[in-house]
Amino acid sequence: MAHDDQAHIRADMSDIEWKSRCDLAALYRLAALFGWDDLIFTHISARIAAKDSWVKQADGAYLPSETDHFLINPYGIFFNEMKASDLVKVDISGKMVRDVPVMINPAGFTIHSAIHGALTDAHFVLHLHTDHMTAVSAQKEGLLPLTQNALLLRPQLAYHDYEGVALELEERGRIVADIGQKRILMLRNHGTLTWGTTAAEAFTIMYFLEQACRQQVMALSVGRDGVLEVGQAVQDKVAPLSGGIGFVGALVWPGLMRKLNREAPGYDA
Repeated sequence: MAHDDQAHIRADMSDIEWKSRCDLAALYRLAALFGWDDLIFTHISARIAAKDSWVKQADGAYLPSETDHFLINPYGIFFNEMKASDLVKVDISGKMVRDVPVMINPAGFTIHSAIHGALTDAHFVLHLHTDHMTAVSAQKEGLLPLTQNALLLRPQLAYHDYEGVALELEERGRIVADIGQKRILMLRNHGTLTWGTTAAEAFTIMYFLEQACRQQVMALSVGRDGVLEVGQAVQDKVAPLSGGIGFVGALVWPGLMRKLNREAPGYDA
């Protein structure tokens, strides 16, 4: 994108919104870089607080919004080509804040609006369908206490039963009830969801979840018999550390940005 075009797009938004757009576009590129994308069929979103989200008035002026908005991907753009300027801003009812010739994934809106609408700290939400995470979501016992990664995540993990493609807005209440205040939702027979106060936090939680699920699938590939589960006493010992996964994200994020700028630049255009 030419510098003048980017300047025109940025003229009607706050610096905070643009930063959120860049972080969100980075999440899309990172998901693709790590092999977590599913063509165009999953979604990542970011909340924009009312005071930081500007809306065009009838006279052409831009004023702060009265309600929070969130950013989500335009349906049809691959994750490895996502740019900050591509992202679509919608309100909590799913109405686009700016008139743009694109559409959003209706199932993505249902899932993400549920989390953003209920959890005020959920600034970034990732929803993915990787093979390993989806495989574990289809196992009756869910994520087992087999590895350190799993032990660190299980206290933050909730489950939501599959209800079909998430097109019915009434499902949002059940999603919210199931996740409570936890950071991870395993969508049975479907995939996973993580949220964080920052892009780094949401990504890092998802990274450890993918690792834990991949390790579980590999461990169980030789059969259930003989697989060693960690005892409850050690699970309880590790559990208090579960809240620190997001903190680790702040240490990892700068390196992830260096990796992204080397291997998949252009997300911040």
